Parts: sequence; structure tokens; C-alpha cells
Amino acid sequence: MKRVPLSALALLAVMAGCDQKEMNPPEKYSVIPKPVELVMGSGSFVIDDKTKLTITPSDESTAPVTAFLAEMIRRSADVPLPVEEGSGRGRNRIFMAVDSSLAIGREGYTLMVTGKRVELRSPSPAGLFRGVQTLRQLMPPQVEVEGGLTGEVLPQVPACFITDEPRFSYRGMHLDVCRHFFTVDEVKRYLDILALHKFNTFHWHLTDDQGWRIEIKKYPELTATGSQRKETLTGHGGRPPFTYDGKPHGGYYSQEEAREIVRYAAERYITVIPEIEMPGHAVAALASYPWLSCTGNKIEVQTRWGVMEDVFCAGRDTVFAFLEGVLDEVMEIFPSEYIHIGGDECPKTRWEKCSACQQRIREESLSDEHELQSWFITRIEKYLNSHGRKIIGWDEILEGGLAPDATVMSWRGIRGGIEAARMGHDAIMTPTTHAYLDYYQGEPAGEPLAIGGYLPLERVYSFEPLPDELNADEQKHILGLQGNLWTEYISTMSYLEYMTFPRAFAIAETAWTPYLKKDFEEFLARLDVLKERYDLMHVNYFRGEYRDTRGRTE
Repeated sequence: MKRVPLSALALLAVMAGCDQKEMNPPEKYSVIPKPVELVMGSGSFVIDDKTKLTITPSDESTAPVTAFLAEMIRRSADVPLPVEEGSGRGRNRIFMAVDSSLAIGREGYTLMVTGKRVELRSPSPAGLFRGVQTLRQLMPPQVEVEGGLTGEVLPQVPACFITDEPRFSYRGMHLDVCRHFFTVDEVKRYLDILALHKFNTFHWHLTDDQGWRIEIKKYPELTATGSQRKETLTGHGGRPPFTYDGKPHGGYYSQEEAREIVRYAAERYITVIPEIEMPGHAVAALASYPWLSCTGNKIEVQTRWGVMEDVFCAGRDTVFAFLEGVLDEVMEIFPSEYIHIGGDECPKTRWEKCSACQQRIREESLSDEHELQSWFITRIEKYLNSHGRKIIGWDEILEGGLAPDATVMSWRGIRGGIEAARMGHDAIMTPTTHAYLDYYQGEPAGEPLAIGGYLPLERVYSFEPLPDELNADEQKHILGLQGNLWTEYISTMSYLEYMTFPRAFAIAETAWTPYLKKDFEEFLARLDVLKERYDLMHVNYFRGEYRDTRGRTE
């Protein structure tokens, strides 16, 4: 029998027993994403050297969560937070429990804070971790700094009661490391900021025309050749003559480094979904092994941006043997249910002129090159399915027929997601209009170079992922949403943060908070309070105009 959490109103009487009686000001409760239900109390819970962190007996599943909280307090306040088993009764306790009887979603939680104790419950360890991130945001911002709470500022939490759960099961952020490479430590920092705001998925774009970034031991040339380009386009290079910086750019992740990222993310209850692009965006692979292309010609890793004609040959079985070998090693590194296979922006020019591709079309009784792409994706899907995995692809995988069990990531607006949902397929909304964080967030004249577009914070926040034209059953196929960060023009971690934050925080709130509880002005007020925290974390967030100055929020 599910146990319905006590209502917030019923708990006001409980919280009246706090040692300190003055009401906490509303700004003390600034949390992003906004909790579903939060009732302010009076007084606060202070963590000191006598505070105990208590878990239910023999509950080893909470170990990563308790370790995270204990280390945060130790680092910031130099206070040990010993973990013990017990009921959590008594004063000066932080009690944490996995409670399957709670009538909330798997990543939901209840948090009660009084002057005497803190109680955090969830149906899962992942939910406990989300609750710890709320607890963290309720603490003074100095908790983010080593030794930040060892002076007059105490590690304390304002009294409150929270019942919270996410609106969507998929809450993702993407990072392209192909156009520009980012180190292991930089990726970890990115994950740290995402974890603070309750994201649960990291979409890692690892291969493209401009670089192959993951070690594949069976095919060493992918990193020996494919991870390096001789120079990089400068400026917008829409038409020749193109200009270049004349500087080599490269880098890749060893398999052990990739596993390290996966472990680090898992400790923060974030799933890493790798993307191995196919059949297009494959020049780095073709430069490494020319026999993978339709022409077999020697080419170089691409130095400019855009869509390239050279793609994986769909007519040669050796190409599929290669891709299966790559995916075998990828699956060993990444335990995620999904593998992203790209599927976007694949020109058919080479296929049209390739005798092997044309023979494949005839042999498989396909109508055209679009159906050939669908056949290509379906073949890869069958292989991944046979190993217990599923595929996600960009919405172009709808063209020519959708692979049987594919999930669609809708980026060219929301129509792809709508079409997929009506076909009974799952979809993730990530449209350019609201989720492409490489677009200008302020008026371009005053901003560093970006790919184009205009996407201010207000417009990101305004996005509603569930289209009205879908009925209730079809809406169930919309798993959630994702923000995308493509890095053609983003070459440093500082600029990455500038483009990502705080727009990613708006995506986090849209993915977590019920639509009717969202309010942009109130979001800005909470953001303003949290800026001190981001400053102490040295996050280079955008500080310009957050409102839509063009007066459109489509």
C-alpha cells in the first residue's frame, strides 16, 4: 500500500516545534528547479560536529548519496558527518531512507526540516540524491567552497516541508566535443553543474566530421588520424573563400577516461548516452579508413563546419562490420539503455552515384536513397537490440520509414516528436527554437561570435514540451526534453559556461516543474538569489538581458 506523504499544512504543526521562532524570509527558499510543493517553516537546522547522518539498517543503496552529502559538509565546514544505522529519532539527526511506500515518482522525494532534525525520503537512491541537491541549495552558498562554512556562517538549512517529483523522466543536456575538445576535468565540471539542477541524462556527442573522440582499440586509426585536424575555420564560413587559424586541434578520450566519466556521472545519478554518428557526419572516420566511404578516396578530417557529402557507404557489408566492431566497444564502456546513432543531415549524393549502394537498393527492394537510410538505421538498430540496447536518433530517422523501436530526438522543431508519438514511438523534444544553446542569448551585436539565431532565457523558459495536438495517450510518448550545445564556435570552458548557463537552468525547471507552477518572473527572483552560489563556484554564466527583447516567445 502506497503511503501518501503528509500534507504540508499538516506538517506546519510539527515544524512549529523549531527552536528558533522567527519566520525565514522567502529568499532562503530559492531552489532551481522549483519544487512541486514547498511550505516555509520557522527557524533552521544547524549542522555541527555532533550531527549524525542516519540511514535505515542494511540499506547499502544509499551509500553514494550519503558519501556525497558527508563530503560536501566535510569540505565546506570541516565537520565530520558520521553515518550510522538506525531510526533517525532524536535530536541533531539527518535521516535518509529509501521508502517504496511513498506515493510519488521514482525520482521524487519528501524533505522535512525542523530545528531538531532533517528527514529525507524517496522511493529510490536517485530520488534521495535529487533531494540532497535541494538540501544543498537551501544551505548558505558558501557550502560550495572548501572551508567556506568554518567561520561565522554556519552550515544550516531553513525549516520547511517539501514534496517533490519530476514532471519528465528524461531531463538531458548535450555536449559536442567533436568541433572542440574538452578535457575530462572540464566534462566533470559540466556534470557537477547539471547534477545541482537535477538533470539525469548527459548526451555525449563523440564523433563527427571534425573529430573522432573515443578510443576504439580494434580501429586505432580513428584516434591516431581521426582525432586530429590540421586547422579550424575562423568566423562564419558560409561561402568561400574560407579563412583558418592555422593551428592543429585534437584530442580524444581513452576508454578508461570514458569509463571514468561514466562512473563520475553515475555517482550523480546521471546516465551518459554516447553518440556515434552515422551514416552522415562521418568524415573523421573516413579520413581514418577511406574504404568506409563510397569512393575510397583519401580525405582529411574536416576543418570547416557544415554538412559534408562523404558519408558511410550503405552498400558494403564491411562498413557494417566496422560499425558493429565500434559499437561493441562502445557498449562495453557505456552501460546506458540507449545508444545515440545520429542519423541527421546525411546527403544522398554519394549513394546516388555508388554502384554498391544502388545494388543494395535493388536487393532490398527499396524505393530510393531515403529508404536506404531507413534500412541502414534499422540494420544498426537490430544489432543493438540483439545486445539489449535501444537507439535514439535525430528526427531525420523518420525519413524513409522509422526503425521499429527507435526513439526520436526532435530538433527541427517539434513536428518530428509529434509524428513519432502518433506512431507509438517515444520522443524527446529538443527544438532549435527553444533548446539550442549555441544560439545568441543576447542581441548579436553585443555578444561573442555564435552560430546564429536568437534564444534569450525567457524564450527557453517558455517552452512547453507537450503539444496540445497530441492526445493523452500520445503525450505519454514524450519522455522529456534536452538542451543542446554544439561547439563550432565554443572553444573554451569559460565560453561553454557562458553559453550554457543560466539557459540550462530554465530547461531544468521546464523538465522538472509542473507547467502551471512555472512563472518566469519568480524564476528570475530565485536565479538572482542563486547567483552568489554560482559566483562562488566560479561559473561563468551569462549576465546580460534575460528577457525576450524582440517580444516573441514562440
